[in-house]
Amino acid sequence: MNLIVAVDENWAIGNHNELLITIPADHKFFRQETNRKVVVLGRKTLETFPQGLPLKNRVNIIMSTNQDYKVKDAIVVHSPEELFEELKQYAEEDVYVVGGESIYRLLLPYCNVAHVTKIDHAYAADAYFPNLDEMPEWEITADSEEQTYFDITYHFLKYERVRQS
Repeated sequence: MNLIVAVDENWAIGNHNELLITIPADHKFFRQETNRKVVVLGRKTLETFPQGLPLKNRVNIIMSTNQDYKVKDAIVVHSPEELFEELKQYAEEDVYVVGGESIYRLLLPYCNVAHVTKIDHAYAADAYFPNLDEMPEWEITADSEEQTYFDITYHFLKYERVRQS
């Protein structure tokens, strides 16, 4: 499984259920990377999408502990076991975990590739992603040139889980 996330220099990902900053090139990268793929996300993340609707041209799998939660044009699962059963029908490389914090933390151990947009700025935040730089099982395998959006610089990084031999 893959995951895709934008983090600030403290690995923050959001504040008050919103992204820290909207960077058009980051959104474009997200769209290109996940188009025609499977996205796994939590209910609160879905509610931040335009009109709270599932993403077009993707299989949307929403995780919610609420057994009565239903979403038009999306699959709702209520446990990791139910999620993994649902994911059996998709290629592992076509599955992207897209947030939020609790979903990332729950599914990080099952991911082998992390696409991280690392923003060179610290924002006020209340949601964080685990710091992959402090985890020996993860290594950076690709780093873009420095990107700029107004006065903000950032990099597109690809982390991969180190294979144990």
